[in-house]
Amino acid sequence: MEIAGALDLIMFGAAVVLLLTGFPVAFTLAGTGLIFALIGSLFGVFDFAFVNALPQRIYGTMTNEVLVAVPLFIFMGVMLERSRVAEELLQTMGQLFGPLHGGLGIAVCMVGALLAASTGIVGATVVTMGLLSLPTMLRYGYSPALASGTIAASGTLGQIIPPSIVLVILGDQISNAYQESQRVLQEQAWANGDFSFVPGPPMSVGDLFAAALVPGILLVIAYMIYMMIVAIVRPSAAPPVPRDPENPITLKRIIHALVPPIVLIVAVLGSILAGVATPTEAAAVGGVGSMLLAGYRLNERNPYIIYASGFALIALLVQTSMMDLRVSRSVIPETDQIGIYVAAVLVAIVALGLLVSIYRIARARVLVSVVRSTAEITSMVFVILIGAALFSLVFRGLGGDELVEQALSDIPGGALGALIAVMLMMFILGFFLDFLEIVFVVVPLVAPVLLMLEMPDGTTMSPVWLGVMMAVNLQTSFLTPPFGFALFYLRGVAPPEVKTTQIYLGIIPFVLIQILMLVALWYLPQLATWLPEYIYGGT
Repeated sequence: MEIAGALDLIMFGAAVVLLLTGFPVAFTLAGTGLIFALIGSLFGVFDFAFVNALPQRIYGTMTNEVLVAVPLFIFMGVMLERSRVAEELLQTMGQLFGPLHGGLGIAVCMVGALLAASTGIVGATVVTMGLLSLPTMLRYGYSPALASGTIAASGTLGQIIPPSIVLVILGDQISNAYQESQRVLQEQAWANGDFSFVPGPPMSVGDLFAAALVPGILLVIAYMIYMMIVAIVRPSAAPPVPRDPENPITLKRIIHALVPPIVLIVAVLGSILAGVATPTEAAAVGGVGSMLLAGYRLNERNPYIIYASGFALIALLVQTSMMDLRVSRSVIPETDQIGIYVAAVLVAIVALGLLVSIYRIARARVLVSVVRSTAEITSMVFVILIGAALFSLVFRGLGGDELVEQALSDIPGGALGALIAVMLMMFILGFFLDFLEIVFVVVPLVAPVLLMLEMPDGTTMSPVWLGVMMAVNLQTSFLTPPFGFALFYLRGVAPPEVKTTQIYLGIIPFVLIQILMLVALWYLPQLATWLPEYIYGGT
C-alpha cells in the first residue's frame, strides 16, 4: 500500500508538471494514467480491471443527458458573440453611463454580467470587451490597470453566473460525488446496524444554477461598488466620458440593445428555475433563441417573421409552465387537445422564423464558423473528460481515494479544516491549470470525501454550497497570474501601450473581492442554499 500511495503522489505531480509544459491536456492525463498503470502492475499494486472499466465510463459520459447541454450552451454563446450583440450592448451602455465618474467601468461590469448570462464563454467575452472597450477607456483617460482589471474580471463572470458551461460540468461532477458519498454513508450506517439512514435527494445542475445566482449578482454589485469608490478616491483614474452628439442615446436604442438578450436570458434561466425545462432542454431553447436573435441582428429588414417566432417561443414556454401547473393540480386531464393544437401552431411559427434566421446567418457567412467553433470547443471538453476518466481510474486503482480520504480526515478542524485545505489547493492550482483540469481531475477525488465529513452542526456538507464555493474559487483560475487565461486573452488584444504588469496589478482588487465573496459564503452559506431550497426544496 505504501508503494501504491507513493505512485499516486508521483503520478499527480507528474501530470501537473507535464501540463505546465503545454502538452495537450487530454493526452497528458490519459498518458500519465496509462504509464503509471503499467508501473503499478509491474509492482503488483494495480489491477488492470480498473482500466477495463474505461469503455463503460466513456459510454456513460457520452450518454449523459446533462452533458448534452455543454455543446448547446457553447453554440448559443458563439452565435451571440458573432452576431454583434456584445458590440451594441457595450456601445449603448457606455454612452448611457459614460458621463458619470467611473460610468464606463460600471457599464463594462453590467455588460459583462449580461454577456455571462447569455453566452457563458469567458474567452469570447474578454476578447470582445477588450477589443471594443479597452481602447475607448484608455482614450478617455482611464487608468490602464483599472481598465484592464475591470474588463478581465467582468469577462470571467461567465464562470459563476448561470447558465454557465463551468456550472454544467461542475454540477455533473458534484452530483456524481454526492451520490457516491451518500452510497458510502448508507453502507457504513447499515454495517453499524443503523437502518434508519435515508440518502439525501439527488443534486441537479438546476440546483447549482439557482445556488450560484445570488453570489454571481453580488459579485457584479461588488465590482461596481469598487468602481464607484475608485471614481471618488481617484477621479483622474476613472474620468467621465462625454456623449456622442452625432449618435445620441435614446429610449428606442436602449430597448433595441437590452431587451433581446434579457428576454433570451429570462427564457433560458427562467425555464430552468421555474422547473419548466431541464438545463439541457433550456440550452436547446437558448440555441434556438440565439439563432433567431442572430438572424435579426445580421439582417434587420423584414423582421416581423422573427418577431413572431420569438413571441411564439416565449408563448410555448409559458404554455408549458401553465400546463404543468394545471396538470399537477388535477385541473385538466394530461391530454388537452386544445393545448396540443395551440402548441403545434406555435412550433410551426418558431420553425418558420428559424428557417429564415438560418438562411440569413448562412448568407452572412457566420453559420459555418459558429458550427466549426462549437465542434472544436465541445471536442476539447469531452476529450479532456475522457483523459481525466482514465487518470481517475488509475488513481483510484492505486488506492488514491483512500489516500485522499485519510489525508483530509487527518487535517485538524474536521470538515471545515479539510475544506480550507482543498480550497487553498484549488486556488494554488488555478495559478497554473485551467478550470477543466481542476474540475475533471481534482473534484472527483476530493468532493466525495468532503461530502461525507460531518460539519460542526452534525450534518453533512451541502453539495450546492460546496459547488458554489468551488465555482467562485475556480473563477480565480482565470484571473491569477502568471497563467490566468483571461489575462492571456486580454494581453492578446490589448494595445501595445498597456503593459503586462499593469494588467496584473489591475486584477488584484478583483481577486480580493472574490476572496471576500468566499469568506461571505463561508459565514453565510444561505447565500448559496436559500434560493435552491426556496425553489426546489434544495439539498
